[in-house]
Amino acid sequence: MCSQKIKTPCVGLCSTVFGDLVCRGCKRFHHEIVGWNGYSETDKQAVLWRLEHLLDRVTQGLVDVFDEALLKDQLTRRRIQLRPEHSIYYLAYQVIWRGADTIKRIEDYGIRLAPQIRGMSLVDVRALIDKEFFVLSEMHYQRIQTQAL
Repeated sequence: MCSQKIKTPCVGLCSTVFGDLVCRGCKRFHHEIVGWNGYSETDKQAVLWRLEHLLDRVTQGLVDVFDEALLKDQLTRRRIQLRPEHSIYYLAYQVIWRGADTIKRIEDYGIRLAPQIRGMSLVDVRALIDKEFFVLSEMHYQRIQTQAL
């Protein structure tokens, strides 16, 4: 685990102010956003782990990392921070998220798109991942609420 303080995962697109129970930007639950500054580092890490785990599930269903060394080399060249706790699919998402507008060949990063989305632009792939990540986050929130009853 990283020893530095955990910053907010906010991406500046908060939708909880409009009544969403799960933020469309960072995918945290509304109560996590409200209480974030009062959370312990352990609690913050647990939220970040959940978000990364859900994002991994979505990304893994849509891309294949066929060359992990190439992916990590490309990330290092572009000065994108690599942490040992980040999964390879989290890193693949970072490439797509940051480079969707500029990457011409995703295969040059050791990544290939799943057959059902080959031919889609990376901008559209990024939007699809984000949409599925949001849906999965909402489902997780609903399950937690149901268990609390």
